[in-house]
Amino acid sequence: MARPLRLEFPGAVYHITARGDRREPIFLDDEDRLRFIDLLSKEVKQQGWLLYAFCLMDNHYHLLLETPQPNLVRGMRRLNGVYTQAFNRTHGLVGHVFQGRYNSILVDKDAYLRELCRYVVLNPVRVKKTQVTSVAHYRWSSYLGNL
Repeated sequence: MARPLRLEFPGAVYHITARGDRREPIFLDDEDRLRFIDLLSKEVKQQGWLLYAFCLMDNHYHLLLETPQPNLVRGMRRLNGVYTQAFNRTHGLVGHVFQGRYNSILVDKDAYLRELCRYVVLNPVRVKKTQVTSVAHYRWSSYLGNL
């Protein structure tokens, strides 16, 4: 059975998540996180996206972004694909890094954008395993850049 097509249109706002295959880590160290942020930055610039918030957890990530052009699929395919290749090459691994396709939820910009920004950057505090007590102490989200 074919996968459902992604809904893309100019000005769409998405909450994107991607989880590690078998819930395994997708970031093993800070170099992985820096590499992902660099690739994300390049994709945001190349696609003309507006990135409102992001958070990198050990085994998943969250992005909150707007696509002025209908190009989410192209950009996400390249982001996750290039990251997977770099991750596997760096760590001497092969195969999937991500569990299936990324999830994308359309967001009503006017009603939910601010609340979703809070949700995304507060993720490390809400997840008990991280032992992060304040989002201000977590380096791998957009929180500090939005002060």
